[in-house]
Amino acid sequence: MYQWRKFEFFEEKLGGGKCKIPEEISGKIECASSGRGKLVIGCDDGTVSLLDRGLNFNFGFQAHSSSAFFLQMLKQRNFLVSIGEDEQISPQQSGMCLKVFDLDKMQPEGSSTTSPDCIGILRIFTNQFPQAKITSFLVLEEAPPILLIAIGLDNGCIYCIKGDIARERITRFKLQVDSSSGEGNSSVTGLGFRLDGQALLLFAVTPNSVSLFSMQNQPPRRQLLDQIGCNVNSVAMSDRSELIIGRPEAVYFYEVDGRGPCWAFEGEKKFLGWYRGYLLCVIADQRNGKNTFNIYDLKNRLIAHSLVVKEVSHMLCEWGNIILIMTDKTALCIGEKDMESKLDMLFKKNLYTVAINLVQTQQADASATAEVLRKYGDHLYSKQDYDEAMAQYINTIGHLEPSYVIQKFLDAQRIYNLTNYLENLHEKGLASKDHTTLLLNCYTKLKDVEKLNVFIKSEDGVGEHKFDVETAIRVCRAANYHEHAMYVAKKAGRHEWYLKILLEDLGRYDEALQYISSLEPSQAGVTVKEYGKILVEHKPAETINILMRLCTEDIELAKRVTSNGGYLSMLPSPVDFLNIFIHHPQSLMDFLEKYADKVKDSPAQVEIHNTLLELYLSIDLNFPSISQVNNGTDFNIKARTVSNGKLAVDGKNSSIEKDTLERREKGLRLLKSAWPADLEHPLYDVDLAIILCEMNAFKEGLLYLYEKMKLFKEVIACYMQVHDHEGLIACCERLGDSGKGGDPTLWADLLKYFGELGEDCSKEVKEVLKYIERDDILPPIIVLQTLSRNPCLTLSVIKDYIARKLEQESKLIEEDRRAIEKYQEDTMAMRKEIQDLRTNARIFQLSKCTACTFTLDLPAVHFMCMHSFHQRCLGDNEKECPECAPEYRSVMEMKRSLEQNSKDQDQFFQQVKSSKDGFSVIAEYFGKGVISKTSNGSTGTARSDSVSSSSGF
Repeated sequence: MYQWRKFEFFEEKLGGGKCKIPEEISGKIECASSGRGKLVIGCDDGTVSLLDRGLNFNFGFQAHSSSAFFLQMLKQRNFLVSIGEDEQISPQQSGMCLKVFDLDKMQPEGSSTTSPDCIGILRIFTNQFPQAKITSFLVLEEAPPILLIAIGLDNGCIYCIKGDIARERITRFKLQVDSSSGEGNSSVTGLGFRLDGQALLLFAVTPNSVSLFSMQNQPPRRQLLDQIGCNVNSVAMSDRSELIIGRPEAVYFYEVDGRGPCWAFEGEKKFLGWYRGYLLCVIADQRNGKNTFNIYDLKNRLIAHSLVVKEVSHMLCEWGNIILIMTDKTALCIGEKDMESKLDMLFKKNLYTVAINLVQTQQADASATAEVLRKYGDHLYSKQDYDEAMAQYINTIGHLEPSYVIQKFLDAQRIYNLTNYLENLHEKGLASKDHTTLLLNCYTKLKDVEKLNVFIKSEDGVGEHKFDVETAIRVCRAANYHEHAMYVAKKAGRHEWYLKILLEDLGRYDEALQYISSLEPSQAGVTVKEYGKILVEHKPAETINILMRLCTEDIELAKRVTSNGGYLSMLPSPVDFLNIFIHHPQSLMDFLEKYADKVKDSPAQVEIHNTLLELYLSIDLNFPSISQVNNGTDFNIKARTVSNGKLAVDGKNSSIEKDTLERREKGLRLLKSAWPADLEHPLYDVDLAIILCEMNAFKEGLLYLYEKMKLFKEVIACYMQVHDHEGLIACCERLGDSGKGGDPTLWADLLKYFGELGEDCSKEVKEVLKYIERDDILPPIIVLQTLSRNPCLTLSVIKDYIARKLEQESKLIEEDRRAIEKYQEDTMAMRKEIQDLRTNARIFQLSKCTACTFTLDLPAVHFMCMHSFHQRCLGDNEKECPECAPEYRSVMEMKRSLEQNSKDQDQFFQQVKSSKDGFSVIAEYFGKGVISKTSNGSTGTARSDSVSSSSGF
């Protein structure tokens, strides 16, 4: 037999492990049991004693009158079941009894001793169950208070008792294992219960057989497992409910279907037990007559403890210790050492494999196992067994810091082992970005393309990569494994990386465009924004086509879906892609023109028109944008020679100039078309358009914008800057007519311009004077003062104008004189009438009522206006002449209106400002008495009212 290694994984407890059974136990020990923190010993005098953890006597009681043969402590309840000899009731009846004691209920037995309550007594042998020698005994708690008791006899029978012993609700049945024979070798030497799912099984062992009974069958069915058996005390049950029997040649394990593994431990097995995965054996050595107690670790194939012992009578396990009771009433307590002590022992002997197996079989925590594996790996590494060391380190993944292992194998330049470790790290999903980088670098240095392919195509259970995608792409790209990097990028949906490699590393522009076309619109838009500059550089037309599809595709479908015009907001805006054309303005212009032609009501049309104006009006198309200028970019645009507002074309750069002129024509058309007559504001930024026109000396556009904005003075200023006199006069003719919404003051500005020109412009001045005279825009004195500043103008230029104005003024003066004389005469007549009314009596001679024309009779009412009325023809409160009252009220209303206007200064100044002759407005206000009205006037008015109201009587 292979010699197993021996270790001291156990140590003796309780003062070296050897102690004596308390003296209170005076009889011969016949039986023992343990459980629930107690050690129970039965003696031949019928007493049962309970010992504590230190094997000190706790208490004892008389369980049976003669002898106690078998004891068993129950696990679920604090019950003790015993079999012993009591007094016989009759000679024909056996005194063998089964008793159940409740150890939680103590009854006094005198003054100094106590005994537990015996809750059930049962005679084992009856007429139907004849007496025989009991050789084995076992109790199973099925479902408290139900007990299943199996009693093995020397005649090959098993008496089974099932039920509630305390209430005497039991059933009995008998199982036959072997038929009785004269040789006496059919006694039941061991029993064992096993729960196999819902099935309850009973193992029964005799010296010649191993049987299995299925207890759920009625009657139970016997199955013969083996035709060899064992003696008493050589039967045990493992923690997996396997039957264990010990024979001189070996120890056998049995499952429900027959014999299982066997272990060739030679020697007579006097006692057999099972403790926490260890096999306990007391083996008699026939050569020297000594008994050896061995503790076997069957999984690790080692002897965990071994020592020579005396004659053992009982073997028990309690409190985590193994207790051996000797025939001389001594006891040996053995306990397992802690895991750390056992491992230290193995490490000192470099038995790392044993240590690993030990921690794994004893279900130590994962970190402890990893620590053992690490130490084993370090040991192998020190012996330069790198492959085996790495195998151990791989098993520590998840517990040992990866850098610990990586550093070791980086130093040793063991790239193959390092690759293996990193692969496992990724396989378990514990790799970081740095680990991915290192693994890929290992592959590339080894030039192991096959493994690289397997790695980048590996996925976890849900279809995701087991590594950091971005790191893998970056490393493969740096190592010129572009196809691998592209595969990972495409698989992971990292479109930006895929295109970056295609465009920047491989220059496969057509493939990049095709890939972008296959993406979702939102993803395609993002990628074009990032890599559009490269695409426009090499494939401008194709890039524009993709942008058009992105910005305009499915418009008709979207229109049908949304009825409020919001469909365009769901598409990318062309403005989002302007930056990709930063160095290609011609392509930008083509793109925006195509978009504007196709989409008429884009939300971004203002920005689009602004950009197109920048492109159209630029003299040099390769110009920086205004924003770039503001950010400090060199801006060196200079307006070229302009003649009458038009770009001069020299033969040297005729093609460039022709393109510029064509673009300017487009710009002017855009300025006009984007500001239709029905819109108050244009579909572009007016301020920006003006700046662009001024920067690029685009006179036509500037004039259009000023005129559209009714900035007429700025319009003529443009003509003045270029001294276009003919155009200046024509402009004033068009814009200076107030009847057509023009500004007549333009003629005054024009006259001032010619007055300050400093050159002979007699022809133009005469033309201007004609319009000034026609519309009476300026007084002659202002005209003279303005023109006197130009030394090149002679008096002959304005002689005819002055003559006509003097003649006109003379006529007006004469008309005013005649009007004054007439107003004076009217005034004198009115004053005379007033004086007459105040001083002389009035004679009313009307004989008829003015209202009804009937003869006037009393009572009558006469008014100072010489109208008379019947009193009945007037209203109750009528105090004014009905005939004259409307005229009088209109005069009073006009008077109140004038008084109100005298308080409205804004209206007064507005009239002065808008009038051709402001002095005439002031004179009119004086003439109507609005300005000259004083506080005294209010008194006069009151007085006048009083006089008028007293006219009636």
